[in-house]
Amino acid sequence: MRGLGMAAVLGLALLALPATARAPDHSLRPLARGAAVGEPPATPLSVTRRAPKPRPPSAQVTSAAARPANLPFLSPEASPLPVLRPEGLEQKVFLKRLRRRKGSVCGDIDIQGDEIGRVTGKLRGCGARDAVRVREVAGVRLSQQSIMTCDTARALKTWVERGVKPAFRKRGPVVEMRVAAHYSCRTRNNKPGAKLSEHGHAQAIDISAFTMRDGEVITVLKGWQKGTTLRPLRKVWKAACGPFGTVLGPEANGYHRDHFHVDIARYRGGPYCR
Repeated sequence: MRGLGMAAVLGLALLALPATARAPDHSLRPLARGAAVGEPPATPLSVTRRAPKPRPPSAQVTSAAARPANLPFLSPEASPLPVLRPEGLEQKVFLKRLRRRKGSVCGDIDIQGDEIGRVTGKLRGCGARDAVRVREVAGVRLSQQSIMTCDTARALKTWVERGVKPAFRKRGPVVEMRVAAHYSCRTRNNKPGAKLSEHGHAQAIDISAFTMRDGEVITVLKGWQKGTTLRPLRKVWKAACGPFGTVLGPEANGYHRDHFHVDIARYRGGPYCR
């Protein structure tokens, strides 16, 4: 043994070891959370699988099921489809809009009328350069075609949409406004020597009555008295103050007891409304 080297001794020692190492009694597993060393692992909780709840039927499917079953494209078994448009409907709508576009003025399809250009008068200062003759505004007819400037027509449209229509919503809808006066080369209240009226500049219009679809006519003269028509007429008068610079009604003076005068004259102190 003395002659053997250190490597030989180590090799003989390795050969004397058992061929296989002894396996542990059980496989080591990680401890459950919260368990102390030496304690048995906690029993894992059983996982319960829950089936997803079915979706509620959509409103589209429900409405389709309620339709007559003899219509195959609306039956519940098939995919609900929109009702087909009647033939030629799109063309009719297009042609109607095209006609309205051709009949519009001031670059607004809701202002229907004709362009007439320059208008003049006998008194100095009367007239307008680019006047139009308006017959309908925002779907409401004028009882007579009225001459005015485009600025006046736009203000009239705003008044109809934001004031006249909402005020008469419960009684209306409004289909026509009675025009008492539009362009006229005259002085204020037709007084000799007085200042030129805004009517002489095609910047004013007088409205004396409103006609509903059912034929009811509400006049400013009678409607301004106590009754169910006073409140909507006051709303109409108030709504004009803003789109127009001057608004005169029955309480302004005797000249306006039967109509609303509106014009687009502007003042430094703001709109003048009486």
